[in-house]
Amino acid sequence: MKNLLFATWVIICFSTFGYAQSPDKKVSEKEDTEKMLLTIFLKHDQSMNLSEIEGIRTKQGFYESFPPEGVSVVNWYVVMGIGQMVVLELPASKLRDVNLAIEKTAWKAFKSEIYPTYNLYPLIEGKLENKSKVSY
Repeated sequence: MKNLLFATWVIICFSTFGYAQSPDKKVSEKEDTEKMLLTIFLKHDQSMNLSEIEGIRTKQGFYESFPPEGVSVVNWYVVMGIGQMVVLELPASKLRDVNLAIEKTAWKAFKSEIYPTYNLYPLIEGKLENKSKVSY
């Protein structure tokens, strides 16, 4: 009797866990349509001048590989004293592609820092007394 109960418990557990880990089309479709923001700091190596940095970036194919297909540039700024700050919008499934593009084509020219970000302004806007917002 104990063996029968144990066997039943094992079957229920495995069938439950197996179902929970099986891919669900609705979940994967949702992940592809939901976008995230990614902020990347490309920090200048101050031992090189701009021409040297640009030469490395061009030689490594940065402009052909970045951003990867399916990834959009939201903003691209120069941050004086740091380097460049790039904000990308992408499906979470493209995160690996962005990381590889940075590692293969930006390293050596830059040190990078990458942060997932989100837009808090829609939640804060109603609380602000001065509601003016700059848009470029």
